[in-house]
Amino acid sequence: MYAEERRRQIASLTAVEGRVNVTELAERFEVTAETIRRDLAVLDSEGTVHRVHGGAVASQNFQTAELAVDVRAKSASSAKSAIARAAVDYLPDPQGGMFLDAGTTLAALADLISAHPMGPRWSIVTNCLPIALKMASAGLDEVQLLGGSVRSITQAVVGDTALRTLALMRADVAFIGTNALTLDHGLSTADSQEAAVKRSMIINARKVVVLCDATKMGCDYMVSFASIDDIDVVITDSAAPQSFVDALRERNIEVVIAQ
Repeated sequence: MYAEERRRQIASLTAVEGRVNVTELAERFEVTAETIRRDLAVLDSEGTVHRVHGGAVASQNFQTAELAVDVRAKSASSAKSAIARAAVDYLPDPQGGMFLDAGTTLAALADLISAHPMGPRWSIVTNCLPIALKMASAGLDEVQLLGGSVRSITQAVVGDTALRTLALMRADVAFIGTNALTLDHGLSTADSQEAAVKRSMIINARKVVVLCDATKMGCDYMVSFASIDDIDVVITDSAAPQSFVDALRERNIEVVIAQ
């Protein structure tokens, strides 16, 4: 296992469990205690965890910082690709409609939709400028890009125009990305305008499928845009803590572990 992948799993475990122990982590990942201490030092410097004697505890602060799309695309890229492949099983029937949220995992799904034989038969609405351009370049005609202002850091379209358009629409499936997922705060993100668009997609879709890699679990951002009860399906990766997966399933949410 690469160090980045191990640290990603440690961060997720800490966020969900609240506290982790160096000795237990060393046994779990079959590395030395010194290696785990270095991992925790890196995660602490990033603000992901707080180091304490013998281990680390989860950061309790609501996060506000956002990373640019090109930076986020490099994080957990293999997990995002696996999640996108699993999401293909939830695409609507031919002639159906879907909402595609902005985000790097959604961009991976958009690649698969663009190459899908049924791609031209779906009606697709997105607020993501790169996704719309990608699908149009692939020859998909039934792609609508919502109007509004484009946020440079995420390349997502937001604002009143987008919200008014979504209010008139209905979709079979909404594929939604998130910066964070907790049991009590639900889905959350840093920007209130993006949160409003995500919320509108969720409200106006028959089924809500959340694409969420394990690094997002147990984290919290400032603006909650949906509760746990608003979600039908969560697609995540094998690094997701089992306790968190079990808790979601106890809330009658279908959880898919992408391999």
